[in-house]
Amino acid sequence: MILAIKKYFEEKMSLSNAANEGENNRRMELATAALMFELLKVDGHFDEREVHTISNVLGRTFALDTPSIDAIIALAEEESHRSTSLYDFTSLVNSSYDYPQRVQLVENLWRVAFADHKIDRYEDNLIRRIADLIYVSHTDFIKCKLKVRDAISITQV
Repeated sequence: MILAIKKYFEEKMSLSNAANEGENNRRMELATAALMFELLKVDGHFDEREVHTISNVLGRTFALDTPSIDAIIALAEEESHRSTSLYDFTSLVNSSYDYPQRVQLVENLWRVAFADHKIDRYEDNLIRRIADLIYVSHTDFIKCKLKVRDAISITQV
């Protein structure tokens, strides 16, 4: 496990087996945000719309206030830059999320990717890899992509 994430969890909450739902949510907030930052940097183009989408998705998904979102994003960005593998983040997802939550994560990743209204092949590839690592079926991967794409098309009209 990445040292800064582990330290953060140890300082802010206990990582014992008796971890309550709130503690589990904190781990998932960070893992989710880190995966989104991996997606943000994969195409080599930093877009404020993507960062704004990450903030909105985290706030909506985890019912976080702005200071909490900012703290999670800062830590996730730092860890994303240090990480050499998606495993650190996807293993947390696999151990804590049920299948519908993992599908929701893939859908949220598509929201970030579509925030700039274009999909880079590297973004598509990364979301596909993450979906595979968290055991989301290819069918659900495609459904999520089309759902987000169609929602964006409707809002652009």
